Amino acid sequence: MAANENIGTIYKVAGPLIVASGMRDVHLHDVVRVSEQKLIGEIIELRDDLASIQVYEDTSGIGPGEPVYLTGEQLVAELGPGLIEGIFDGIERPLNVIYQMEGDRIRRGSDVPKLSREKKWAFEATAAVGDEVGAGDIIGEVKETEAVTQRIMIPYGISGTITRISSGEFTVADTVATVKDAKGVEHEVTMMQKWPVRKRRPYFEKMNPQEPMVTGQRVVDTLFPVAKGGIACVPGPFGSGKTVIQHSIAKWADADIIIYIGCGERGNEMTDVLKEFPELKDPKTGLSLMKRTVLIANTSDMPVAAREASIYTGITIAEYFRDMGYKVAIIADSTSRWAEALREMSGRLEEMPGEEGYPAYLSTRLAEFYERAGSVVCLGKDKRRGAVTAIGAVSPAGGDTSEPVSQATLRIVKVYWGLSAELAYQRHFPAIDWLKSYSLYDKKINRYFDENLDENWSYRVGTVRRILQEESELNEIVRLVGFDALSEKDRLTFECARMIREDFLQQDSFREVDRFTPPKKQTEMIGAILKWYESGQRALKERAPYKEIMDEAVLTQIARMKYEPDSSWQSFIDDLYTSIDALFERLKGVDAE
Repeated sequence: MAANENIGTIYKVAGPLIVASGMRDVHLHDVVRVSEQKLIGEIIELRDDLASIQVYEDTSGIGPGEPVYLTGEQLVAELGPGLIEGIFDGIERPLNVIYQMEGDRIRRGSDVPKLSREKKWAFEATAAVGDEVGAGDIIGEVKETEAVTQRIMIPYGISGTITRISSGEFTVADTVATVKDAKGVEHEVTMMQKWPVRKRRPYFEKMNPQEPMVTGQRVVDTLFPVAKGGIACVPGPFGSGKTVIQHSIAKWADADIIIYIGCGERGNEMTDVLKEFPELKDPKTGLSLMKRTVLIANTSDMPVAAREASIYTGITIAEYFRDMGYKVAIIADSTSRWAEALREMSGRLEEMPGEEGYPAYLSTRLAEFYERAGSVVCLGKDKRRGAVTAIGAVSPAGGDTSEPVSQATLRIVKVYWGLSAELAYQRHFPAIDWLKSYSLYDKKINRYFDENLDENWSYRVGTVRRILQEESELNEIVRLVGFDALSEKDRLTFECARMIREDFLQQDSFREVDRFTPPKKQTEMIGAILKWYESGQRALKERAPYKEIMDEAVLTQIARMKYEPDSSWQSFIDDLYTSIDALFERLKGVDAE
């Protein structure tokens, strides 16, 4: 069947859902153009000759009897030079290009190439005529930005001998090489690939994530770490700091490429992202963070169907850069609004609703998204390794994480950064609740840090967890009978927990010296606090005065740790250790009154 052929007629219109008749010869997930305005739609259900079409644009004014046209392809992402620094909508239309052409609003039926067909890129061939190549093999490079070099790969399904390849200036649609397969058929290779967004890209082998993705956020890296290729979620109520945490991770995380999906976000918040990201200075390169970032903007007032497609578009782009051997972080904000779009479309299809009206397949769709993350051995002779780390925000109504989206997400992810409204009201940020959150990667990552950073890492992290748990139990006693009822030993534990909370876990993302802390500095900060605490416990056993242990000069030095710049950090921590040793040396043999 030819592309752009009129194959059906609109039978029913229900918001973004259109039912068309005469669609017996189409397939599920085919893309069509609806009405004479050529609105983009995707077939999501087939019944006899009736097809339910999910339209990615406003359908007002469309009525029964209007035509439906076939495009001949599924919903695909175009992958190639031009992605980095791009700002796209949920189906990868370039918003910055459309803005220049049409102004503030996207014209219905707008047909703009996802990647520019006019801009030329400098292609440098790394393969030669006569080389045997297969899917995933790198044949050349394009310096897309100062921070990212795209590695041009042989598309999936093509293998054979290179018969022609040349360096030079090309558009993404120009042929840069030809490959003759075993049957003698020549295939033209361009710098652009097309890939169905709902289908995961293939790889050679999926590995168990072992290496930490360092974020520079102390509460994350120390207590609830995420691995490269891991999956995490950030549930929390309104105002608890989900967006700030995600922005901090986007800027500071140990990832080569950042994919940020604003899925159903408020327009003003997405505007802030679009304004702030180009202004953020990348700590790795000193350039704008946008030089290694792709933004997908799908605000809450955009068509609901495009919101549902946006996370698939984002994860497909992430997999493409993963296949080059890059470490990619994909941040989805938020999957709750994506699930709401899923619920709306399910309702219009008159499907049997599940809990709270969400479709019965909610968990399956969430798993399909998160399971596309991972650390893999990529296709190609060099067996390079790449990883996609997925971090999804969840916005449960009223902060109630017992609702279906939160619970379905928790059954899938391995890291749970639970945000607390109470901590946020206390101005404690990041407001990650250390008693409710967890990471299933912690043992592997603690072992990694023991071997590669500090042999005491696991011990220190375990001690911090124990002290925070003890504080929680002591709080119950304090609420009942007051602080004075605690023994001096428990008071010391209480004070140490306060130090951990205020001087270590609390972090100011807007203060330059405090917004990023490398693991080496983190372990030394914990080490200083625990050295004071353990020395204090020994001093109490030797009947040293409690008031003397609470030396104001030493406590002030500990409180200053996180604000000490890196240039003078080592001398500062050495002085702090010396002060702690001097304090407890002085207290030896001093009996409490």
